[in-house]
Amino acid sequence: MPDVLVDTSVWSLALRRKTSGQENVISRELEELVQEGRVRLIGPIRQEILSGIRDQKQFEILKTRLRAFPDVFLQEETFERAAEIFNLCRKAGIQGSNTDFVICAVAEENHFAIFTTDQDFLRYQKYSKFLLHKPRKE
Repeated sequence: MPDVLVDTSVWSLALRRKTSGQENVISRELEELVQEGRVRLIGPIRQEILSGIRDQKQFEILKTRLRAFPDVFLQEETFERAAEIFNLCRKAGIQGSNTDFVICAVAEENHFAIFTTDQDFLRYQKYSKFLLHKPRKE
């Protein structure tokens, strides 16, 4: 089973105090991936998770907890591939964020699956070779 690059959308669901239905399934899956040691994180996702936290104490707690997941090292080639995916998608009329395309490039390079709730990644798959991780129990 491949390691899993967990997108901000999944972290956000899992970190909410109240969840229900599909959100619970996603949160439980993240917990299992953490227990299995398969979760991977990159700096841009770390930044997105931590951005917008108003309370400094909560920020510090979350920052400390996220340090359990060291960043995957990003190389020049990662950003070049992300730009290439961006260009391919844009040419096809598909919009996305720079972070999304870095996620695609990292997943390709490291043979990671991407765990996300963002449906845009389904469109990116036509231009980037990565797997999407799905919860095992629904």
